[in-house]
Amino acid sequence: MLGMLKIFGRLGGVLALIFLIVALLRQLITLVGFLLAAVKIAIVLVFVCVLVLIVVAILRDRSNKRREASEL
Repeated sequence: MLGMLKIFGRLGGVLALIFLIVALLRQLITLVGFLLAAVKIAIVLVFVCVLVLIVVAILRDRSNKRREASEL
């Protein structure tokens, strides 16, 4: 009887470690997925900001050319 309890205790410890490792790996995979999504969103935001800056520069240049033409 004591031998069986000892065996079950060791098996329970091994199973608990396995379940703990699986749970930690799931959380790690979730964290990596979240970080990848955050990086993708940041890349898209930077791209949109660059496009907006280009459009603003084009419109400012047009405005300056119109002013110069009207001053002449």
